[in-house]
Amino acid sequence: MTKSAHKVVVIGHKTPDTDSICSAIAYAELKNRTSDLVCEARRAGELSQETAYVLHRFGVEAPRLCLDVNPKVRDVDYREIDGIPGDTSMRRAWLMMRDQEIDTLPVVDEENNLLGLISVKDIANDNMDVFDTKLLAKSRTSYRNILETLKGTMCVGDPDGYVERGQVFIGAASPEVLEETLSPGDIVILSNRYESQMCAIEMESSLLIVCNGTTVPKTIQRRAAEKHVAIICVPYDTYATAKLISQCAPISYIMTTEKLLKFSLYTTVDDVLKVMGKVRHRYFPIVDENGKYCGMVSRRNVIGMKKRQMILVDHNERTQAVEGYDKAEILEIIDHHRIGNLETAGPVYFRNQPVGCTATIVTQMYREAGEEIPPRIAGLLLAAILSDTLVFRSPTCTPVDERTARELAVIAGVDIEEFAAEMFDAGERLNDRSAEQVMTQDYKTFLCGEIRFGIAQNSYLTEENLKAACELVKPAMEAFRRKQELDDFYVLLTDIKGQLSYALYCGDNAKSLLLDNFEHTEGEKGVTLLPGVISRKKQVVPTLMAAYQQL
Repeated sequence: MTKSAHKVVVIGHKTPDTDSICSAIAYAELKNRTSDLVCEARRAGELSQETAYVLHRFGVEAPRLCLDVNPKVRDVDYREIDGIPGDTSMRRAWLMMRDQEIDTLPVVDEENNLLGLISVKDIANDNMDVFDTKLLAKSRTSYRNILETLKGTMCVGDPDGYVERGQVFIGAASPEVLEETLSPGDIVILSNRYESQMCAIEMESSLLIVCNGTTVPKTIQRRAAEKHVAIICVPYDTYATAKLISQCAPISYIMTTEKLLKFSLYTTVDDVLKVMGKVRHRYFPIVDENGKYCGMVSRRNVIGMKKRQMILVDHNERTQAVEGYDKAEILEIIDHHRIGNLETAGPVYFRNQPVGCTATIVTQMYREAGEEIPPRIAGLLLAAILSDTLVFRSPTCTPVDERTARELAVIAGVDIEEFAAEMFDAGERLNDRSAEQVMTQDYKTFLCGEIRFGIAQNSYLTEENLKAACELVKPAMEAFRRKQELDDFYVLLTDIKGQLSYALYCGDNAKSLLLDNFEHTEGEKGVTLLPGVISRKKQVVPTLMAAYQQL
């Protein structure tokens, strides 16, 4: 039995905005309706206040956080083999390994805690030690194990008892020899000789194992009961019984308990392969987040692992993609930005349209599939369009975006102007937010050759909140640039009503590139104002990319 595959992850970019989150949710629902895929929307960062408001407004649960899609043990089709208790006989453990075609079994307690491992090699090594005649006593072997392994019947004694002392002795000799050899508490394997059976009882053996399916006389049984000697009758001859007797011992006696090599469900496949390359084990136990055993994994399982499947929305730049994307199988990309530098191992469905919002494209795909858009999904898609187009004021906004938004507003049952005001008001409140939280609310990193630069953008309807954000962010920018390992860093605080942006910057090239390539004026306290600039995607990124290419 193997573990079922993971769901397809539908995910937006790091530091997700409202479009990234809402488009992922809406598109995952569409794929679940129209394809054989099982999709789940995820998010690659914390929710902004604006997005949190939108999800709450339409009663939609936030997607689960997903910061890393590097393949982990949980993504591997490991074997969900049940653990076995430590009192299992070696014989039974070996039969289970043979039947399940595995050379190692996990040993667990009643609460599924991993106690140790038993392997074919362990059993084979123990079987080769033919001189350990006290094995059953030292391992405190249960009579149940002896009965099961030797297919025996309990003629005298308690089947729930244990071997507590003595060594194993094959009593094929005469009573005279037995008297000289046996010690109290020994286990004696013998045939149907009446005299030998009675002698073993009188010598106070702890257990007689009578072979060949022989019926034990009632006189022998009565005397054994009087002397507290157990008797087990088995169908095998003395040779076969002697061969099998050591296999009655519990596996807890020989299992490996020290320095167990185990993995958690969240161990990365890269780390697993490193360990597997250093040792010669074939199977390794897996434990869950609570330390409970849940399966076994082998090299073959890892090598044959199916890559995690992903659908990317609202981005196609590798710097904006979640960690480990390059080790996953990207099935689709749905985006409205410039075509970036993200590479895929094979061909994918790539839909990129010059519209103001990914949600506009997703809405089109609902219509193309003939699928009705539920009010809650319509509300999310509407919010995404209003956010990305700044309520149709952004130069990225197209007639298609505006027409789509007005149709979605009817389905969602909201007034666009009232809803937009509420949404932006929720998003721009500073409350107790830190400068870093403000800068990462809608932040993206870009590469131009060897140059790495970042642009954060927040939009405001009220001048008071905008200026407060400016005062908060400006002194923290340089530290943020260093932390993100950026050459240059820009922050755009956009005045939606005034249709301009307050531009803050730091880095060696930032000032010259900004002032040389954009029409600007100087505002209060040295803040640069960019009249008419409200779109990072259409107005800022292309211009800066061209400028950096000239450096």
